[in-house]
Amino acid sequence: MNQTKPLHEGFSARAFARRVALKGSETLGEDHGDHRLNPDLDAVIAANPLRDAAVLIPIVDRGDEASVILTLRTVHMRKHSGQVAFPGGAIDPEDDYEPEKAALREAHEEIGLEGRHVELLGRLPRYLTTTGYSIIPVLGLVHPPFDLTPNPDEVADVFEVPLSFLMNPANHRRESRMWQDKERFYYTIPFGDRFIWGVTAGIIRTLYERLYS
Repeated sequence: MNQTKPLHEGFSARAFARRVALKGSETLGEDHGDHRLNPDLDAVIAANPLRDAAVLIPIVDRGDEASVILTLRTVHMRKHSGQVAFPGGAIDPEDDYEPEKAALREAHEEIGLEGRHVELLGRLPRYLTTTGYSIIPVLGLVHPPFDLTPNPDEVADVFEVPLSFLMNPANHRRESRMWQDKERFYYTIPFGDRFIWGVTAGIIRTLYERLYS
């Protein structure tokens, strides 16, 4: 007898949306962030005011295999220069202090993604950073066809990574380096010649733990 596969299985955009819907009635849970792998950073984060920010996690509908849009920040950016990142930035008064508005605005400013192509699904827990941000990751499905125009002042490149690759824990590496005379741990997710690490890898790991683990 043939068995029907649950609607949330697989890595299509719609399967992703159904996973989000299944979690929709649950609380977002505790904050994630740099302190999750380094508990002593709680005090460092708490010692300074955090600026509210939002990023868009753009899940592109590519049929059976959805992909995720990521950017490579230019090397002259003040923070996180040269790193792989989600489109996003600070939540401004013009956004009415709403993370969704900020995420969509930043995605349009950074990569030219128009909001009419994005179907908002929900949020992940806040991600707190030692660089002074409290980030709300906003989940959105991106419906083709769409055109992207990277802002050369902020974005050196735009590329897509299969959702199935990012949600495979075998591709998540826990690494460390010395910072202020202490060993600090963080996730990395190498993808071809791209090296995803830091906040972006941490948010991807949060997405995996929230929806797939």
